[in-house]
Amino acid sequence: MLVFRGKSVFGGIAIGKISVYKKKEQQVKRVKIENADAEIVRYNEAREAAIEQLGALYEKALKEVGEANAAIFEIHQMMLEDDDYNESVENIIRTQMVNAEYAVASTADNFSSMFAAMDDDYMKARAADVKDISERLLTVLGEMEDAKNAAGDAAASASGAMAKDVMADGAGTEDATGEEGASGKERFIIVADDLAPSETVQLDKEKVLSFVTAHGSTNSHTAILARTMGIPALIGTGIALDESVDGKLGVVDGQEGVIYVDPDLEILEKMQEKRRKEMEEKELLQTLRGKENVTKDGQKIMLYANIGDIKDLAMVLKNDAGGIGLFRSEFIYLEKEDYPTEEEQFQIYKTVAQTMAGKRVIIRTLDIGADKQCDYFHMEKEENPALGRRAIRICLTQPEVFKTQLRALFRASAYGKVAIMYPMIANLWEVQKIKEIVNEVKRELAENGIAFGEPEQGIMIETPAAVMMSEELAREVDFFSIGTNDLTQYTLAIDRQNSSLDLFYDAHHPAVLRMIAMVVENAHKAGIWAGICGELGADGSLTKEFLAMGVDELSVSPGSILPLRKIVRESYNSRPDRP
Repeated sequence: MLVFRGKSVFGGIAIGKISVYKKKEQQVKRVKIENADAEIVRYNEAREAAIEQLGALYEKALKEVGEANAAIFEIHQMMLEDDDYNESVENIIRTQMVNAEYAVASTADNFSSMFAAMDDDYMKARAADVKDISERLLTVLGEMEDAKNAAGDAAASASGAMAKDVMADGAGTEDATGEEGASGKERFIIVADDLAPSETVQLDKEKVLSFVTAHGSTNSHTAILARTMGIPALIGTGIALDESVDGKLGVVDGQEGVIYVDPDLEILEKMQEKRRKEMEEKELLQTLRGKENVTKDGQKIMLYANIGDIKDLAMVLKNDAGGIGLFRSEFIYLEKEDYPTEEEQFQIYKTVAQTMAGKRVIIRTLDIGADKQCDYFHMEKEENPALGRRAIRICLTQPEVFKTQLRALFRASAYGKVAIMYPMIANLWEVQKIKEIVNEVKRELAENGIAFGEPEQGIMIETPAAVMMSEELAREVDFFSIGTNDLTQYTLAIDRQNSSLDLFYDAHHPAVLRMIAMVVENAHKAGIWAGICGELGADGSLTKEFLAMGVDELSVSPGSILPLRKIVRESYNSRPDRP
């Protein structure tokens, strides 16, 4: 038996045959050419074909995993139109008089090395994107050499063939066992060095039990897609990619972050029992639909869902969330090539408000910066973007962008129970400035005879400064939502995207928990409610502690709603009533 440990991207147990996926080898030879102009024309034809393929992949991903997660293919299209990349390829062709394949491969090596050497984790992740688009170009260039197969094979072979034919279209399944799925297809645990987003989105989920990679990042586009697809997945396992695992029986334990290859009988029986209990638990959780989130002694808590896209609403309703505690509006901006208009935003917010039919919908205002960059904002490169110009700091220094979003939000509030939440607050004057701008927006709407509501307005508590000022801030707003991801990062002075610091990153650190308790206490003193919308909200090991603190609301991924409801309903925790 072989055991490999890594990081879990998505939980669950998968038991089945392992299939090692190896990328199609791109044999690039340096070939002298006679006509550089003709070779550049050939390169541009391949580039246009690759852009067209990415458009098709975007449409496919849009249907399967939503607009926010499909955006990677738009990013890849933009990268293929990048002047620096294309000028490098053309320069190599002209100065060295070599074939386009060699120029693409050389450019890919140079650019991916450049990105990988950067300090910023977001930019490091672009190294994989450069390799992905370059592999696509090389594939298309190769296909162009075979005119007979170009028309029929170009789109299908763009990203290579998935091991054991698992790249075909198919519908998902929740039964992660090695037995045949509903369509009679055998299913596999896919093991790879890493998977590009274009490869992941093409997985036939009826043939895939799980995927396990030797490398990769929890913040990669692939990891995000995997979580959305709901496939048990591990990254960074260092697993072998040869006959020692290929074709063998494997067991993926997504909870523990372990894959067993050729498990002994004891492990296999243990995992089968764990899998059985997991399925029973899912069935039992469905009986909690429609039930209250109330402890045995009558203490209630609101369980809301986090979303980033309208398409996530189906999962919100399916999992019986009491409302939306965090709508990440920044994805509307990240998916655009220019600033979204007031009308575009209004239609999105209105749809969400109407769909939730009177349930609270908390929409966070624009939160870009740090690891979420938007090219058309033309932001200067910062040495430490996590501490730089981001979120409310952008809104207050670009008030017209902010007012456009606020107008859309206030208009949408006439169609449902919309609440507005402002991120990255650190000063009392910031809240007061926001109120001034809000009053301007309301006055303009009224003067133009445009209907709007009176949404609740709250702030995110995600800086130590906001924690220490929470007593004063509570007098200015209707609610607090504690963003534990950034609060932990700033409290511990640790970049949460730097995997090399995982040993030191402790979201359960006493300082973080004490800060949460302080914020809740100060909120209740002022008669407002306080919730949590960071990753800690879904941490079942802390639910009872949060109840004891008096946390009023937990906003989590839709799939975490029912498990948390179960914990709440099984808890007993007397404490004074709260507002």
